[in-house]
Amino acid sequence: MKFNKVRLHGFGYELPPRVVTSAQLEERLSPLYQRLKLPPGRLEMMSGIKERRFWDEGMRPSDGAVLAGRKAIAAAGIDPAELECLFFTGVSRNMMEPATATFVHRQLGLPEKCLVYDISNACLGFLNGMVTLGGMIELGVVANGLIVSGETAEELVESTIADLLDNPTVTRKSIKNSFASLTIGSGAVALVMGGAGHPDHGHRLINATYRAKTSFNDLCQGGQVSASGTLMATDSEELLKRGVETASETWRDFLAESEWSAEAITSFFCHQVGSAHARLLFESLGLDQSRNYETLARLGNVGSVSAPITMALGIEEGRLKAGEKAAVLGIGSGINCLMLGIEW
Repeated sequence: MKFNKVRLHGFGYELPPRVVTSAQLEERLSPLYQRLKLPPGRLEMMSGIKERRFWDEGMRPSDGAVLAGRKAIAAAGIDPAELECLFFTGVSRNMMEPATATFVHRQLGLPEKCLVYDISNACLGFLNGMVTLGGMIELGVVANGLIVSGETAEELVESTIADLLDNPTVTRKSIKNSFASLTIGSGAVALVMGGAGHPDHGHRLINATYRAKTSFNDLCQGGQVSASGTLMATDSEELLKRGVETASETWRDFLAESEWSAEAITSFFCHQVGSAHARLLFESLGLDQSRNYETLARLGNVGSVSAPITMALGIEEGRLKAGEKAAVLGIGSGINCLMLGIEW
């Protein structure tokens, strides 16, 4: 999918106030670690995640999305009354219905004449939102729109810790299925996109390349309900293998469709999963990992927020300059892969 008219007008993000280290989570799991004879530091060593952010109690997915949305609207310099659509794209949501987007729409005071709904696709939701809105702008269906996401990891992490401590059958082997749940963090991000008619900074969405390998949709499944709460089971090793395999195939299509060389891309912003994942991904794609801007060690895996907040922070820190090209590489459970080309 190629775009000619789509511009990125302004990012916004919100980092939760509480910093929780991997060491702190392991301290809570110390009875289990002692029983299984697991060494402290294992979580950070295997994931590369030193810390992640958590919201204060009572924070809903829409609340974080509203905070990020206000910042994106201000950065874009657009009147909220002019926004024509709003997508909420998180894994987390306020409730089954109505759509979490409706809570964001109400809190931001957006106009009634505004297309409002949720887009959900695990960790790729926000990038899917960019493709959906981009296509609508390209076709002239809307002139602009706002994409938001707010992830709340607290319940999953708490449920996972409680389940591991309460389950006497957990072994060194079976604990691996819960490992990914301890890498999750919270956060919120937003982006205003529009056509070239808005004050144009030249930040262009160029193309989107995608691939689905749904024969592997059993490798990461969340939503199981236990006495401890909601849980997620992940075969991390196989998910890593199949995800990178799918990304390699998508990458070949991306280069052909964008008509870019790998050397022309100055910055990569990826979904932040783990340090081993990043190494294997860049080795498999034959890319220089120094061009990959990372937030993993300080934010963990923030679900659908992960790739876009990494890009927003990278732009803020000067990693993407005028005239440069960037690629956003997203891999989500399913397995789905989506890569976006952006020209700054």
